[in-house]
Amino acid sequence: MKRIIETDDAPAAVGAYSQATSNDSLLFTAGQIPLTADGELLDDEPIAAQTEQALYNLDAVLDEAGASAADVLKVTVYLDDIDDFDAMNETYANYFDDQPPARSAVEVAALPKGVGVEIEAVASLE
Repeated sequence: MKRIIETDDAPAAVGAYSQATSNDSLLFTAGQIPLTADGELLDDEPIAAQTEQALYNLDAVLDEAGASAADVLKVTVYLDDIDDFDAMNETYANYFDDQPPARSAVEVAALPKGVGVEIEAVASLE
């Protein structure tokens, strides 16, 4: 059975999607961008700050579902410029510092609201 995850501690969904969904075994998050829960867009900030906000949002969604970074199995990071990989990776490594999940990082042509990074995850709830 599908369960919808919603929290006020991360930006609200602005389209036909949920912040996350779960079947009580696995959790699938929507992509998190550097947008605060209050609606402040950090699109002009350096990629490290954008990554930090996206991970903060991800953490809020995980927490609402009863999970943490330690439960994350797979992450996909979307960058609008692959040259930002090192700066993103340094911030990311601080978040997933122990037993990091599997990860893909890809460059895309554009991201929502003109941001530089979007991060989504799959986590275990068992």
